[in-house]
Amino acid sequence: MSGKRITAQQRAFYMKFRQQDMTQSLSAAKAGISERSGRRIEKNTPSKSSSSKSRTRKDPFETIWPQVLEPMLLNESDLTGLTLWEYLDDNYPGIYPYSCLRTLQRRVKHFRHTQGPCPEVIFRQSIPVGLQGLSDFTRPNTKVTIKGEPFEHLIYQFRLAYSGWRFAMIVQGGESYAALSEGLQNALTTLGGVPEEHRTDSLSAAYNNHHDKQDFTEHYQKLCENYGMKPTRNNLGIAHENGAIETVHGALKHRIDQAIKVRGSADFSSISDYQAFIDQIVQRLNRRTSAKIIEEKAALRPLPDHGYMNYTPCMVKVTSSATITIKRVLYSVPARLIGAKIEVRVHHDRLIGYLAQTKVFELTRIHPNHHQREKSINWRHLIEALSRKPQAFRYSEHRDQLLPDDNYKSIWQLIDAKLESYDACKWMVYVLAMAAKREDWRQLGQDLLAEVKHSIPSLTQLQSRQLPDTQAVTDNQVKQHDLAPYDLFIHNSQGVAVSCYH
Repeated sequence: MSGKRITAQQRAFYMKFRQQDMTQSLSAAKAGISERSGRRIEKNTPSKSSSSKSRTRKDPFETIWPQVLEPMLLNESDLTGLTLWEYLDDNYPGIYPYSCLRTLQRRVKHFRHTQGPCPEVIFRQSIPVGLQGLSDFTRPNTKVTIKGEPFEHLIYQFRLAYSGWRFAMIVQGGESYAALSEGLQNALTTLGGVPEEHRTDSLSAAYNNHHDKQDFTEHYQKLCENYGMKPTRNNLGIAHENGAIETVHGALKHRIDQAIKVRGSADFSSISDYQAFIDQIVQRLNRRTSAKIIEEKAALRPLPDHGYMNYTPCMVKVTSSATITIKRVLYSVPARLIGAKIEVRVHHDRLIGYLAQTKVFELTRIHPNHHQREKSINWRHLIEALSRKPQAFRYSEHRDQLLPDDNYKSIWQLIDAKLESYDACKWMVYVLAMAAKREDWRQLGQDLLAEVKHSIPSLTQLQSRQLPDTQAVTDNQVKQHDLAPYDLFIHNSQGVAVSCYH
């Protein structure tokens, strides 16, 4: 048995068999050792192959540990072995070489287990069926584009703690109340029931994270009341308390990444196509726990008759420039609304404006970066007013935004270079007004750009293109009806009859 270490278990087995009056050779065979090793065990002589727990060299920190290092750890238990070694290297140069680092790290580890503070204990939870639903936001790992343009977004995810049923929705912008409300209500509607409580981490959309006022926001409180759910949250800064949702973020993001690799492209034709792609992944994940999902759905409360608002309301007044400002973004609105007070319902991806109870516009929401300001000017909102003041186009603050795409911007550069200032503005504004009346305005821009590179059509020529084709005159004879019945008389104030025909 040379070369193999004799374990404590083998020694115990050997002595056990010997105590049962077995011979040395038989006891050694049953314990898996040699007879000679058995005799050494009986003589209490340690085997040469057995491991020794005694120190093989002098402890280099024997003196300085109790005097310097241990007091430092007692004062700051988070100090690492590397930090302590660097301290020694600075203050005792050349005495403690880098080769001593591993020894120091072992001593620090031993200190933490024997004298250090007790670390936080994770208590695994077993959530009852139908009790808890959880919400959170995450940012996908894979860079996604929509029609070739980078698409910055988050993914809202809802999950039932017991069964693991989940729902995921694309969110534009940050972790706002509108995103949380719309995502949660869509999840509950898809689920077809309501759990007893809803749990989040310290989302600003649901919780006032202030030292002097730590409670749920008014809108979030009423949202939960509408669905009969008790709002709960984990302690501030302790993400693992929301672990039932945090732990599945990584799985979802990994699935999205793998599915995109199989698909061969991270570019989608629209946001709705990207959402359908995520829905397929989520449905596949939900099928893995279908039995528990059926069990939990039976324990959920019914949905309320009506949902709750999934937007943030905002009252604004339309300026004389037909614009409003929402969340550091300047938006144009139809010019007829100038001077009106509009209720704007701010969703995570759109703005909907109401005058009294009448919907007057819907805009795509823009999310500026950090503290920057942005513009979102729709040329169709302003072109009618601009047609009455074409010379205002040249120095308008929104001139670049009034040109719908790159083709029209190129057209303006060519026209401005070839025509006089007055004529150039008049020509360009007329083209924009003409484009606003056509569904194929993009094609019109391409065609005009190709044309103006060679010659510029006059306004009369442009106007003739907008007129319908003249119908050919037919040979049919038109019969004039009898005018006698229309030869009525109108009495003037003196009672004199006047004929309608003169």
